[in-house]
Amino acid sequence: MCSYAPWGIKFCRNGHEWAKRQLEREGITYQALDNGFLSCADAVRLQLLCDSLGPEQIDRVFRKWLQRIPLPLRREDREAGYEWDLSMWQVEVSLTQVFDRRLRGREFFEEIIRDNLDWGRPDRVQLVFDRVVTKKTPGMFRTRVIQDGVHPSLHIEYKNFDLKQYCKEGRACRTEGRFGNRNDFGINQGLSNLPYLQKLGRQINRRLLEVERVSHNSGLSGDSIQRVVQPTVTEDGEKAPSLKFGQPRVMALFLALTLFHHLIDGFHNRDLRGLVADLLGVTNEQYTAGQMTYDLRRLRLKGLIYRPPKTNRYFLTPYGWKVARLFSRLEARVFRPAMATFTANDAVLPFPLRPALDHVDTQLDQLIYEAFPLPKAS
Repeated sequence: MCSYAPWGIKFCRNGHEWAKRQLEREGITYQALDNGFLSCADAVRLQLLCDSLGPEQIDRVFRKWLQRIPLPLRREDREAGYEWDLSMWQVEVSLTQVFDRRLRGREFFEEIIRDNLDWGRPDRVQLVFDRVVTKKTPGMFRTRVIQDGVHPSLHIEYKNFDLKQYCKEGRACRTEGRFGNRNDFGINQGLSNLPYLQKLGRQINRRLLEVERVSHNSGLSGDSIQRVVQPTVTEDGEKAPSLKFGQPRVMALFLALTLFHHLIDGFHNRDLRGLVADLLGVTNEQYTAGQMTYDLRRLRLKGLIYRPPKTNRYFLTPYGWKVARLFSRLEARVFRPAMATFTANDAVLPFPLRPALDHVDTQLDQLIYEAFPLPKAS
């Protein structure tokens, strides 16, 4: 409480602690995870309690303490209409997902950080926050990784909103959105708008986790991969040419499809053509419109994209999104670094397979030499 006019009051309410007190009152056992829950004997009831925390419960606790602490306003002043009213200064909405195995959970979280360092880009931010971002949109859009000892956290910023992910005590993945300015989402600071912010915060948290889930686990079988890399025939009898992994043009296609704005607005022939040409390092004249049309046909017949009737706009299918992400990640994270390590003579980092491969090559050369010795010079 501020000691001078207008005697402002700062009131903090921790929803997790409130929920713990309600569980204790009802005799439901639980195991705490710092500011959260590790387990609960009645998870359904716990969720109902969390959902029930709203403006009425918060205001009731606030009024209770106004009756107990000394105030600068006298009773006559308050009866005359001078009274405090709550407004939202900062709101945090979190989602905690507990790992079955601590080690695998930490590995998963580290992959989340590595795979999502570009979330701050405007085209990806608008996918999570469901807001159109243009050049006139105020604020800074960026991704930061903050290291606190050995505990990293991923921060994605949209205007005054901070979306944070971190590993909670090594047992859970905490996704937490903090509203710093409610005007960023078109509402005022009145406490009555808290349910809307809770709903919005949960949607943002779940959208981020959904996209991360898709990018982390492609869920593709061996047959699905074969259908992409081998020539096939559709149910209508159309021949679908192969999309062979490793071909520069195919890999450029998949990498261009991973851009997130395709998931929202789709793309035209000319849109994808420019992206693929840039990735191949050629001009639009060298990568012709006919080649792009052929590639779009291959993608469509393989079920990776579809085109609504009577339109010229294409959209990625969920299957196509998984294939594009998987192939792009394999090429960038596995094959390209591995081939560079195998073939480079000046590799900086030590690599256990390098001396082993050199030994195999030496033994093969020796075997070939003994089988086919060179003729002696006369």
